[in-house]
Amino acid sequence: MPRVLPGPARFWTYASGVAELAVAAAVAHPATRRRGGLAAAALFAAVLPANAQMAVDWRGGSPARRAIAYGRLPLQAPLIWWALRVARTRP
Repeated sequence: MPRVLPGPARFWTYASGVAELAVAAAVAHPATRRRGGLAAAALFAAVLPANAQMAVDWRGGSPARRAIAYGRLPLQAPLIWWALRVARTRP
């Protein structure tokens, strides 16, 4: 987690997990799919700094850890695109 966030990193990890579950539920339900897609796009954009921080923190780690940390970064763009596409679909 970026160090500029207040409080313990574990709190932000759990909070983002709860947000992911809420967004998934919203996307899954036709009545809330549009808002869920927009929320998912915002969430994917919001976690990008944490993923970048992970890549920085793990740069000296094992090859597997670096692959995970670096592999997450380019996945953010297609996830945001997908979420915006979901938001545009009609129920």
